[in-house]
Parts: sequence; C-alpha cells; structure tokens
Amino acid sequence: MFENLSERLERSFKILKGEGKITEINISETLKDVRRALLDADVSYKVAKEFCDNVKQKALGQNVLTAVKPQQMMVKIVHDELVEFMGSESSEINLKGYPAVVLIAGLNGSGKTTFTAKLGLWLKKKGKKVLLAACDTFRPAAIEQLKTLAEGIGLPVFSIDGESDPVKVALAAIAEGRSYDVVLVDTAGRLAVDQELMDEIRAMHKACSPSETLFVVDAMTGQDAVLSATAFNEAIDYDGIVLTKLDGDTRGGAALSVKAVSGKPVKFVSTGEKMEAIDVFHPSRIADRILGMGDVVSLVERAQEQFDEKQAREVKKKIAKGKFNFNDYYDQIQQVRKMGDIKELAGMIPGVGNAMKDVDIDNDKAFKSTEAIIKSMTPYEREHPESLNGSRRRRIAAGSGTSIADVNRLIKQFEGSQKMMKMAMDGSLQARLKGLR
Repeated sequence: MFENLSERLERSFKILKGEGKITEINISETLKDVRRALLDADVSYKVAKEFCDNVKQKALGQNVLTAVKPQQMMVKIVHDELVEFMGSESSEINLKGYPAVVLIAGLNGSGKTTFTAKLGLWLKKKGKKVLLAACDTFRPAAIEQLKTLAEGIGLPVFSIDGESDPVKVALAAIAEGRSYDVVLVDTAGRLAVDQELMDEIRAMHKACSPSETLFVVDAMTGQDAVLSATAFNEAIDYDGIVLTKLDGDTRGGAALSVKAVSGKPVKFVSTGEKMEAIDVFHPSRIADRILGMGDVVSLVERAQEQFDEKQAREVKKKIAKGKFNFNDYYDQIQQVRKMGDIKELAGMIPGVGNAMKDVDIDNDKAFKSTEAIIKSMTPYEREHPESLNGSRRRRIAAGSGTSIADVNRLIKQFEGSQKMMKMAMDGSLQARLKGLR
C-alpha cells in the first residue's frame, strides 16, 4: 500500500541530499515536489497546501543538529506532520452499554458487510460475545452474504424473513442481543444523494441509539471517499471511519486526508479479503510505512494473533529433542499464511518494502508446491524426514507434480530450519551473531 506515494516522497527528499543546511530556497523546492506527490496521491489541494505550509514553518524554525543531515531532519518533520494529519493516536471503539450496539453504515460497494463480519471476528478474539444483525433489507443477497461469512467464523446472525423495515429488524436484534456483549448492525449501502436512504439511516441511528457508529469507505476511491465521509457525517454524526481495501490503495489520498477534512478519526482499516485482515488504524505506523520505515510493531502483533502458544511450546519441546518433522513444518506454514499477504508483510520490515515494490507475489502459488510436496509424503515420511531416500523423493516428486530438484530444495530448507531453530534454543546462534558485530 502507498507505494506510489512512498516512491514520490523518497524522490522529493533527495533534493536535500548533499545540502549543508535547510534554507528557504531548498525547502521550497523540496516542498513543491512533496505537494505534487500529495496531489498525485489524490489528496485535496487545500489539505496538501496546509500540510506543506506546516512542514515549511516547522523546518525553518528547526535548530538542525550538526549530527543530523537536512534530508534526515526533513523526513522526521514530514513524518510527524503525517501523523498529526491522520489523527496523532489510534482511537478505540466505544463498547459501552449492554449490549453495546455498533451501527455500521457506508456507501454501496464499500465492503461494509464484509467488514461487519471481520469486526465480529476481531471482537470475538478479544473475548466478546457477538451477534451480527442483518439489517440490509434493500440488497437481496446481503443477508445471505453475512450469514455465509458468519458461518465461516462461528458467529450467529439475526434476521427476520420477509421483513423490509430495517429499523424493526435492528430493534428486534438488539432485544435478542441482551445476552450478548456486542450487537453489530449491518445496514444497506447508500449514496449521499439518495434522500430516501439517507432518511432511513437517520431513523435507524435514532432508534438504535448506538454506542458507536462507524462509516465504511473504499480507500481506493481517494478524494471521493473523503467527500462522502463529510456528507455522511452531516447526516448521522458518526464516531469513526473505516477504510477498506487499503491493501490496493497505492496512492493513499483517503488515508492521509479523511481525518483532516471530516474531523472524525479513522478507527479501523481492512487490508485484504481474509476475515483476519483487519487492523486498528495507528497514524504513526502508517506514516512509518509511507516513508519506507516499515512497521515492525504491527508485524509482531499479527504474528502473536496467529501463533498458538500451546502449539509453540510443543514445537519447542520437539526441537529440543530433535523430533521437529514435516507435520510441524506444514503447521508453521499455515500459520504464516494466516498472517496475510507476503508482500504486505515484507513491507512491514524496514528497508524491504521498496525492494519488493516491483516483485509480483501470489500468496497461494508461493506455498502451493511446498504444500503439495508435503502432502505427497506418507504419514511415516512426514514423521521421519531422515527416511527420505532417493526412491522416496522420486515418488513424492511424481505425486506432487513437481521435480526432484524441488523436493530436494524443500528438504534442504527444512533441514536448515531445523538447525537454525536448534541453534536459537541452545544459544549458539546468538553467540555467532554477536561474533559478527
């Protein structure tokens, strides 16, 4: 995400490379390029101008330390201003009330129903008992879509067959949800110009008295998302914004300017199709990623969400006893896959994002041959990797539709992983790394 903007800003900062200090002339030239980069990212002219004016004022007022180069100082100032424009800190969802009612509104095609299910799973992982209310009575397939998504994540859905009044469905769902912690109310997608549907969402908002109202917009629509967020805020005075499809937003206009224009915080972002692909919006982390600094904190948090502690302890015991096998290796691959898109994960590692921008990675293809090879092994072979002689490897290659070279490569990777994990456990890896410093 944001790769176009990241690349443009990186070029802008190079104007200051080799300069001894920040001056009125070189800062003006740099910011002229920064403003162009923001406009190309579909940030409104007013927001881009205000942003650059603020950066210029702060840059010229800085006492630049001799140890800090002007280019580095500029990156720091732009980073801090990006954080400020996007809301400074993350904003928590308000779950007061019993049950807490969260009303989810949004534009047509913004990914609102999918987000409802994602938020339900996110809350479930936080230990909340969640009920999904299917109140989109306008779109025929919406209720079935929510039920299908909910079934995959083990959440109940409340709906009333044949009822066309969404307010009645919502109120009945809230009454039914008294034994739940949270009721998520999915509403019909609408346009700000559709007066009838806007009156309907106002009526729902008034009747449900939600503790939290979230407005869902497609980040890829850029400035249109910002304008619609402003229009809807005037209608229902929502509490926060959700940006969906952020993984496909190479520009970043909506993420950068929606808070500055609407005055409402971005609370969540959706970064993929999987139900787990939802994150709290952290302005500082987004700014880090825009400026190519990575996002290690989010990477660690995502890993912690997916990796099972009990399973990890069992694997640790097996490694200590030298019994780590292909069944364990396969399980580790599945957990990595749940973390999300490989290219997105790589972008969270400082210095790796830019190197990966032109690399096309298919998540499924990346693991497909590895999984096929392991599945073509017999249970005994998976349990006893040392038994994989030449004839067994030829049979596995034929059964998995791969080559013997592919099988040999995987076994070599597996053996390397075994050694690295064993070294990490007995401390010899740390000793070696220390010796290289």
